[in-house]
Amino acid sequence: MNGRTPMTNDHKTDHKTDHKTDHKTDQANAWTREEFEAQLRAKGTAYHIHHPFNVKMNAGGCSREQIRGWVANRFYYQINIPLKDAAVMSNCPDRETRRRWVLRILDHDGYGNDEGGIEIWARLGDAVGLTRDELWSLQHVTPGVKFAVDAYVNFARRAPWQEAVCSSLTEIFAPQIHKDRLATWPSCYPWIEADGLQYFRSRISLAQRDVEHGLQVTLDYFKTREQQQRALDILQFKLDILWSMLDAIEKAFPQ
Repeated sequence: MNGRTPMTNDHKTDHKTDHKTDHKTDQANAWTREEFEAQLRAKGTAYHIHHPFNVKMNAGGCSREQIRGWVANRFYYQINIPLKDAAVMSNCPDRETRRRWVLRILDHDGYGNDEGGIEIWARLGDAVGLTRDELWSLQHVTPGVKFAVDAYVNFARRAPWQEAVCSSLTEIFAPQIHKDRLATWPSCYPWIEADGLQYFRSRISLAQRDVEHGLQVTLDYFKTREQQQRALDILQFKLDILWSMLDAIEKAFPQ
């Protein structure tokens, strides 16, 4: 004998009952779809639209070097988005989801006569005075930005595909940041060629389309209160990625 009291059938039954009760309680405490979506949208207060560097940039306070540094570093994010989306697809067994999600890869890489978002961003690089060699060599990319972007891609590779989809929901807040740039950059930075701003124009409608799908997956998958809190934590992780990228850019390009 090991001195332990053997678990009786009554004890086993009580344990199972407690587990079922906890699960039912968690389900009972879950937010409705509308409440859950509101909680996700409330995370917008931590979006990098509020970062001091972004505020300064949209107010016309950045130098040419700072604008070029931002464009060069965000380019690393742009070229990794298709890798992130390919990781989501590789982990997703649902054909209909893949048929919709593949549009994101095509949006960035391009297809047919559509040059894609990466090329459009490269034209922004042209417009701010970066050479293609500078941009594609990634010579201006800071270690902090590289670490943050790589962390995001690795998360998408390792997480359940529904969690990776949830992490993409920062797109909820993206249309406004693009609209702000379109509204202020032409007057604040007249030296930037107007054609270079096409990326911001293109992403407004595409982001809205992607948000609709991402929200559908997230609201369908994260059902219990515990799962819903997990979704909020995932979204915060992505918000932190974007915020830390601007921290690194701000430090690398102080003036």
